[in-house]
Amino acid sequence: MKQLLPFITLIVVTIAGYAQNVTASPENLKKLDWLEGTWVRQDMKPNRSGTERWIKVSPIEWQGWGVSMKGSDTAFVEKLRIVAKDNYIFYVADVKGNKDVVYFQFVSLDEDHFVCENPDHDFPKRIEYHRKGNQLQASVSGNGKTLPYLFLKKTP
Repeated sequence: MKQLLPFITLIVVTIAGYAQNVTASPENLKKLDWLEGTWVRQDMKPNRSGTERWIKVSPIEWQGWGVSMKGSDTAFVEKLRIVAKDNYIFYVADVKGNKDVVYFQFVSLDEDHFVCENPDHDFPKRIEYHRKGNQLQASVSGNGKTLPYLFLKKTP
């Protein structure tokens, strides 16, 4: 048992370090600037389209809109925000069907990737964005289910 204790301690420290909440420092907030713009969804069924658009409205807030279309009809709309609140960063989703907006706290952030979580939400519990050049891979997950999304940045 004594031989296992250092190994178990290392695992616990590693997991705890990964899941730390991201503070709303100016340096961390600046890391999100790549998100600004219009992202066009690539993995849609025929006769469907989707976009996600983000604008930076202040040094501590981004506003976003996700829209899915079926032909010329709007099939789904979500209002999104990323905000600094109580010294942390949150991804905020306002989706029809939810009684209130849902806050997902950032748990990981670097220059081209972020993860935010809300373990108390029904679905999703985790949201992840990863940029590779002009490509954005996003996913929502929870309860053993993952939904991936692929976007390309729209050029002006």
